[in-house]
Amino acid sequence: MKFLAVLLAAGMLAFLGAVICIIASVPLAASPARALPGGTDNASAAGGSGPQRSLSALHSAGGSAGPSVLPGEPAASVFPPPPVPLLSRFLCTPLAAACPSGAEQGDAAGERAELLLLQSTAEQLRQTALQQEARIRADRDTIRELTGKLGRCESGLPRGLQDAGPRRDTMADGAWDSPALLLELEDAVRALRDRIERIEQELPARGNLSSAPAPAMPTALHSKMDELEGQLLAKVLALEKERAALSHGSHQQRQEVEKELNALQGRVAELEHGSSAYSPPDAFKVSIPIRNNYMYARVRKALPELYAFTACMWLRSRSGGSGQGTPFSYSVPGQANEIVLLEAGLEPMELLINDKVAQLPLSLKDSNWHHICISWTTRDGLWSAYQDGELRGSGENLAAWHPIKPHGILILGQEQDTLGGRFDATQAFVGDIAQFNLWDHALTPAQVLGMANCTGPLMGNVLPWEDKLVEAFGGAKKAAFDVCKGRAKA
Repeated sequence: MKFLAVLLAAGMLAFLGAVICIIASVPLAASPARALPGGTDNASAAGGSGPQRSLSALHSAGGSAGPSVLPGEPAASVFPPPPVPLLSRFLCTPLAAACPSGAEQGDAAGERAELLLLQSTAEQLRQTALQQEARIRADRDTIRELTGKLGRCESGLPRGLQDAGPRRDTMADGAWDSPALLLELEDAVRALRDRIERIEQELPARGNLSSAPAPAMPTALHSKMDELEGQLLAKVLALEKERAALSHGSHQQRQEVEKELNALQGRVAELEHGSSAYSPPDAFKVSIPIRNNYMYARVRKALPELYAFTACMWLRSRSGGSGQGTPFSYSVPGQANEIVLLEAGLEPMELLINDKVAQLPLSLKDSNWHHICISWTTRDGLWSAYQDGELRGSGENLAAWHPIKPHGILILGQEQDTLGGRFDATQAFVGDIAQFNLWDHALTPAQVLGMANCTGPLMGNVLPWEDKLVEAFGGAKKAAFDVCKGRAKA
């Protein structure tokens, strides 16, 4: 930058010198000397007082002004002597000693006006050059400021990358693995790129009056900025990869903790209730005899995050045709209707996922046992509804791309308006529920048919129907029941 300032100053001095030389080299035109009016001889004119005598004194103070006039000769026959040359006050250019006529005075006035115009132009050029110098200095300060910021950013990035857990940066107070920091770094890179591009666009226009090596500066600056930008982007990508790795590791760790908690919960249930009262452990049913807002059964196992599921169960409704109520509902913090199977009043049965609704062509009004299966996947929101092993309906766009959130509460027989409570008696299920199983994928039609005709029983891989995992409240009862053997009798 110092070299650029020296070149700019030298160019300005050279330009101003050239302008002065142009001004000084303009000659002042002089017309030939004329005889003085009234027949006055040249000698008397030369010897008279006024400016002419002072001009003659520049060359020869005691010299003769010309030949004298002989007596008897007419004055008109005398020719004026040649003009005495004078020195210009700018350059040694010979000037006529005779007084200028009216035309000469007009020429002199035009030359003075031209001289003033040239001087004004030179002054304007000088002011423009000073302004360009000031703007280039301001750009240099801006470049120095940007370089300093990039240096601080670059020096702050590499620290602490090998440590686990949250990281802190010299530019922000957020954790290194937070999306806010990555967005802040990307915004800073974009802002720096925009400022550099604006400076590069302005510098060529400002450097037209500077010397030839000036355009090399933006190229070097652009190269440096590209290099620093590449380093920043590399650091951002490294942070994103590390965050993804940490997220994956934390997800695996959470799953392991959930498994341990489930195992401990099962052990506690065994210690509290002893061994299962039913043999096998899934040979029981939950009965809700009347419609109210306090009888229900709760599943004691937490669900993981699900991107697909199949829920199958045996149901026998005793509502008398006035709406089957809610066989099951699953709520999570912030969303009471994460998954709900509901038939209210005269409306058809509905499946709600994240408050999105699909109507199902199912019917439980004959008070007989029916095998019901509902499958759903987040991809395109595809759903299917089976009754007694037959596909009754299917559709799409039901809460598409929405994952089922984990750590909620699953209730049998009541619809939740808040997490785990606030039941409505008009939406309660009246009847029997058995073999409620949940999988984390969509079952095939053959698997559904095998469970419905009791030829291929399956246990849910996410939630199996087991005595120790289901607890009855408010007067709901658990009773031994083998659905494949006893549904004909019941």
